[in-house]
Amino acid sequence: MARQRVGQQRPGQARSPYRGPGRSRIPTLGVDVGGVIVALAGRDEDTSFFGGRPLETPAVAGVFDALASLTAEPFGTRVHLVSKAGPKVAANTQAWLIHHGFFGRTGIPPTHLHFVRERRDKAPVCERLGVTHFVDDRLDVLAHLDSVEHRYLFLGGIGDQGPDGDVPDWATVIATWAALADLLRESVSG
Repeated sequence: MARQRVGQQRPGQARSPYRGPGRSRIPTLGVDVGGVIVALAGRDEDTSFFGGRPLETPAVAGVFDALASLTAEPFGTRVHLVSKAGPKVAANTQAWLIHHGFFGRTGIPPTHLHFVRERRDKAPVCERLGVTHFVDDRLDVLAHLDSVEHRYLFLGGIGDQGPDGDVPDWATVIATWAALADLLRESVSG
């Protein structure tokens, strides 16, 4: 399998909006938190909330502006955060989002924050919410999201360095929030 270049879709990967069995799906965005909104301490950790000062963990560059623009158009109120977290990390995540004014800055309602205990549990949440586009920094999570038509592997701005190993045709690799926002708009309007 050929290695996909960062920020590019594979040839023929442009898709029409997903049409579920007997119904049209309205474009709905799902976004992971650790490594996509909140910067990672290291690639092997889910989040960097394990240290003594979780509120000081930085945001991923460009995330606030990109999500604010995507919430304004084209997704509107159909943006959800879906994060794998136990009780301690969930509490730290909520505290971080509040501390950084995330909900006010992006227009995403606090009620659109969903926690699951296992990575594979993101799939039924996405199906229930009608998620058509999902952004995660882990390919193993995206592999579980069969009901999600557009899956984006977010590399958090590590430049042209690609992910470890090959990327399946169903995933689009992206390195920055600015480029991701452009791709998301294109996929909805296309």
